[in-house]
Amino acid sequence: MDRDPRVCVMGEDVGHYGGSYKVTKGLATKFGDLRVLDTPIAENSFTGMAIGAAMTGLRPIVEGMNMGFLLLAFNQISNNCGMLHYTSGGQFKIPVVIRGPGGVGRQLGAEHSQRLESYFQSIPGIQMVACSTPYNAKGLMKAAIRSENPVILFEHVLLYNLKERIPDEEYVLNLEEAEMVRPGEHVTILTYSRMRYHVMQAAKTLVNKGYDPEVIDIRSLKPFDLYTIGNSVKKTHRVLIVEECMRTGGIGASLTASINENFHDYLDAPIVCLSSQDVPTPYAGVLEEWTVVQPAQIVAAVEQLCQ
Repeated sequence: MDRDPRVCVMGEDVGHYGGSYKVTKGLATKFGDLRVLDTPIAENSFTGMAIGAAMTGLRPIVEGMNMGFLLLAFNQISNNCGMLHYTSGGQFKIPVVIRGPGGVGRQLGAEHSQRLESYFQSIPGIQMVACSTPYNAKGLMKAAIRSENPVILFEHVLLYNLKERIPDEEYVLNLEEAEMVRPGEHVTILTYSRMRYHVMQAAKTLVNKGYDPEVIDIRSLKPFDLYTIGNSVKKTHRVLIVEECMRTGGIGASLTASINENFHDYLDAPIVCLSSQDVPTPYAGVLEEWTVVQPAQIVAAVEQLCQ
């Protein structure tokens, strides 16, 4: 916002309250109420306003207080945000960032535990990225703000408390590039967001059992970085996908289809996909854990894949 006066933020409680998870803390004091705009509880209205602002030259960042609330703005995100560049014959660019917390938290109930990446992935014209560390959250956010395309940035409600030393100098990450988290030889594990930490927990157990998993944080949910993913598949010949998204129509399903279409001949075993169960997320803590992939399931899946 210091660098570019066209950048503005809007959403519920983003201003003087500093955001529900304090992501915009202090920005209203520094930049004023017009550039950090507190909106009414009307997601369709302020998302539409942001898209209109982007059409006229601003670079808005829309915060959904919870990603589940953005379902109310689905029309604006799909019919306007994703398609207007095309339907206007290229007259308008929509450089808007839509971001906010999602995923299964700590007993937030079904409506506040949504994983909307499966809903938004089929919208033409939209890019989707998921951050998983403080370092890539900053780098992807900068890239998203500077992009001429509409970008949905998925943040996970349970990752806001992570701490990491990040460079003092400026850096910007590639919106379409996966991250090699751990090189390995035996199996490719593809994951993103919070599940990265479940996978790395499982990886420690797998290494102790003699396995050498390669872990990739795909980060770019649309489009997939098939160059990085393909090189890994050609090396390990086995793929395990671990996601918090729903099993039916999720990111894992799309990723499975892409790998089968592009790298089928390199596979020595069928792709295995571990996803959340197709049920509303329960409020009860024990039941909530049962719906999400746990490290022990990842270990068991790798052992079965590598038989």
